[in-house]
Amino acid sequence: MKDIQSLPPGPKPHPFFGNLLEFQRDQLKFVERMQRTYGDMVTMHAGPRPFVLLFRPEYVRYLLTEHPRDFMATQSAGGDLMEVLGESLLTIEGEAHRQQRRLVQPAFHKKRVESYADYMVQYTQEMLDTWHEGEVVDIAQAMQQLTLRIVVRSLFALELLDQIDEMGRNFSQMIEHRRSLLARLLNIYVDLPFTLYGKRMSAKRRIDAFIYKLIRERKAEGQDHGDVLSMLLATQDEEHPLSEQQIRDHVITFMAAGHETTANALNWTFYLLAQNPEPREKLLQELQTVLAGRTPTLNDLPNLPYTEWVINESMRVYPPVWAMGRKSLVPFEMGGYHFPEGMTFLFSQWVIHHHPDLWQDPNTFRPERWNPENDEKVQPWSYFPFGGGPRICIGMPFAQLEAKLLLATIMQRYTPRLIPGFPVVPKPRVTLRLKHGLRMKVERTATVVKDSVTMI
Repeated sequence: MKDIQSLPPGPKPHPFFGNLLEFQRDQLKFVERMQRTYGDMVTMHAGPRPFVLLFRPEYVRYLLTEHPRDFMATQSAGGDLMEVLGESLLTIEGEAHRQQRRLVQPAFHKKRVESYADYMVQYTQEMLDTWHEGEVVDIAQAMQQLTLRIVVRSLFALELLDQIDEMGRNFSQMIEHRRSLLARLLNIYVDLPFTLYGKRMSAKRRIDAFIYKLIRERKAEGQDHGDVLSMLLATQDEEHPLSEQQIRDHVITFMAAGHETTANALNWTFYLLAQNPEPREKLLQELQTVLAGRTPTLNDLPNLPYTEWVINESMRVYPPVWAMGRKSLVPFEMGGYHFPEGMTFLFSQWVIHHHPDLWQDPNTFRPERWNPENDEKVQPWSYFPFGGGPRICIGMPFAQLEAKLLLATIMQRYTPRLIPGFPVVPKPRVTLRLKHGLRMKVERTATVVKDSVTMI
């Protein structure tokens, strides 16, 4: 390895922890400060080990699409995913990743994903039937329950309304209860009920029991239920058949990612719409004009461009995945620096999506910037909410369809309003969560019909 001085500039590391204590204190502000202070390539330390923060689109492109086989994915942004997700598309590498992705890809083909549209809308309508004018709703909890119910139906063709609360809590425990910083640095694992690691593993075991029971029941039945699990059981490569463990790993990853990212994207969208009356009214006007009070269908989506721009802009301002990591498998040069094999890199959607050199008024929520008729051009790789390259999120079409249908269905009937003084605080984990949830007052959506105002 070259002398550390040959690496990009960065903050001075402290003994033992390096820069991790500052990073852990407020990860979003830390990476923002690093870019402002040191530029678009910054060295920080996890304990004694250096790793590099990258804040330019061309660096992201180099790692993800120009030389993807020279890097392996790392969970440096979210930590310890392998222990709960196993060997899934998020955690495996190389030829194993390519082979497994080829096997599971049919579950996410366009026609199959679009077949889920009707019950995405149906489940949203059923949720809205339980809401009442003026009621205060924890939108974050409601979106988690709704998106989890949808993904369970997609994966297993099951209605688990009575168990959704418990499953949501289990997934939250798996995501939230990471080992302490000291335990991770010392590589300590204490699987006891009172430890964070123990609570995480307990939640994992409960979810595993549910998934393995279902896998074995389906194998015994031998029937195609038209869901993702049926496809995984039927998609068996002669040379590399999927084991029960592999099916479990894929399914738990699809469950976790399939509801977590969409729920967070919708949470931040409702928050931004509540804060910005003009975009909210433009969205409602589009929904009124196209849908005229009825629920949306798959065929309506091409006629709802502003709805799509709202979601795109929300994922720019509050990206559901706020950072990603890679580790180099070979030495290479980039940006005037020589990097050795084994160097870890972290590139942040949070910073790049707000970079003032890449975006006009980057901190302003302005869906119109996505209008292709405007002169604003989005520089390639300045926006990558789903990652990119060979490891781009396999569930991206599912998430995009779900977000548009759910947003349109909800806003047709209810407009969530902010409660004065309620603390809205980002909580960066694997995804960008809300620290205190999102309690909002739901009001019936008003629509103008001729000269009068009616309630949908």
